[in-house]
Amino acid sequence: MTDRLLNARAVVMRDLEATGVANPEIVSVLEDAVSERRWWAEQWPAGASYVGGLVAQDVQDALLERMGRWPVCPRCDAAVHALYIHPELGGPDPVWVCEESGATVAPLGELGGSAINK
Repeated sequence: MTDRLLNARAVVMRDLEATGVANPEIVSVLEDAVSERRWWAEQWPAGASYVGGLVAQDVQDALLERMGRWPVCPRCDAAVHALYIHPELGGPDPVWVCEESGATVAPLGELGGSAINK
């Protein structure tokens, strides 16, 4: 399960870096989310494919309180709305989806890739 948690940390970190918010305070938020999911992951080993999406949702919720919506949709012009993780339970194979259009924007961990180009 440790590998799944480390992978979840890595993919969410890539998205934080791609969106330019990976400062020390935000990385601490990510570390807290991973730490808090450790117990959950140990209790439900069959849920390993959900860990990445759930960590992303935990970070997203924590950032809403600190800085507002994250990540903001990169596809919509002048967007102020966020992306959300689909499926809602965080997996398997979580993707970021535009809150307004419902269009898939990028797989978790790939916000900085070509998948977000219009």
